[in-house]
Amino acid sequence: MDDEPAIARSPRRPAFSPAADAIGSELDLRLTGSHVVDALTPGFCDAASVYLLERWLLEENAYACAEPPQIEARRLALRIGTDAPEDWEGLLPVGEVIVFPRGTPYTRAIATLEAQLLDTVDAHTSARLSTSGGGDSRMDVLLRTASFLVVPLHLRGTAVGFIACTRGPDQTPFLPADAEAVESLAARACVALDNARRYERERRTALAIRRSLFPATGQVFEGCRIAHGYLPAGHDNIIGGDWFDVLPRPGGRVSLIVGDAMGHGPESAVAMIQLRTAVRTLAGLDITPAELMHRLDALACDTPGASFATCMYAEWDAGRRICTFVGAGHPPPLIRDSGGRTGPVTLTSPGLPLGLGMGTYEPTVLHVPDPVLLLLYSDGLVESRHTDIDQGIARLAGLLDTDGDDPGRVTGPDTLDSLCRRLLHGTSATNDGADDRTLLLTELVPAKIPPPPQEPESSPDRLARPR
Repeated sequence: MDDEPAIARSPRRPAFSPAADAIGSELDLRLTGSHVVDALTPGFCDAASVYLLERWLLEENAYACAEPPQIEARRLALRIGTDAPEDWEGLLPVGEVIVFPRGTPYTRAIATLEAQLLDTVDAHTSARLSTSGGGDSRMDVLLRTASFLVVPLHLRGTAVGFIACTRGPDQTPFLPADAEAVESLAARACVALDNARRYERERRTALAIRRSLFPATGQVFEGCRIAHGYLPAGHDNIIGGDWFDVLPRPGGRVSLIVGDAMGHGPESAVAMIQLRTAVRTLAGLDITPAELMHRLDALACDTPGASFATCMYAEWDAGRRICTFVGAGHPPPLIRDSGGRTGPVTLTSPGLPLGLGMGTYEPTVLHVPDPVLLLLYSDGLVESRHTDIDQGIARLAGLLDTDGDDPGRVTGPDTLDSLCRRLLHGTSATNDGADDRTLLLTELVPAKIPPPPQEPESSPDRLARPR
């Protein structure tokens, strides 16, 4: 009787965890790296790490030669067994940049764009782990590696990093099929990592623009204190068309402005930057608020994306105890008086939006004998698809009116800042997230008028005594 044919044994099938399905679900480099090592460990290997080349992260050119003398790579993610990354933070911290010399499997993987399969860790890695361990017995787990796999991460023929996997003596050594499986996983990870890097670059750029544009927190001018708040539309937007500024003017006056360039995205942001820069230039000239707005309107006519931009300009003169307003199609300012009552400023004319070239901007002068709170804001706080703007203004006035603090008792910058936060988040019920929310809150404190010169002592005495 013939022997029964032997059953062909297939090589070990890679067992990536469900975490592999999460790769690319977040536009975040560290989260994407964590998803990769979670997919590999502990089901596929005992330890896994992801490294990204510093040159790629910094968007510099590729290495000048095919096999550079060394590479610098940043540890993006690490997982050893079922341990949490924090358990190894003191020994192998995420974010650490390591220099790998020529001849290591890492530099070979980068140079050849091919997986490197070894039966143990190389001498450089062994020495580095021993030094990093400082006698910690946990490092023995990595030093007893019986199978080592380094798979390059590359996009369009350019290396961007690598994945390193290890298995201990009690595990089946890596086979070529295992390397192919990790290469397939690496291809998916590369696309996700590139998307995350691009998103983070755009986010850093937007944040840098935002930090450079917004006034410094806690500015103090003669006769007024400033606080401001901003919430971008949606969840991922960093900067849109809203803008605001606080600027000194000749004669001890202070300019306060909030504006809104229509739309979102880079075009609106560029228009906003140009308008804000123009106001900063005009504020240094000794011209009236109405003339300033006329000149801003003329500039907006020649600025792409600035047409139909709106703004509200206020100029505070503490010495004269007056605040002058000029509007360009923007919601009216709100003032809370010394009695704690809040209402909109009745403007002489609301004005037309900027960039139309036919606006007539008339000033509204308000006498301010006592301390008040002045609120300038964008329409994102008072207007939505489901709320009439007049109802939104009344609601915002109610939030400021019911705060309960008399303006004369607003003594600390934290009080103004906390009120800003309450106003921003208190309007979220009527805001559908379609527009930015921006506000500029100012405590206006009139200068004390010196008493008139006294007459000779005999005169008041004689007038004071009744006959």
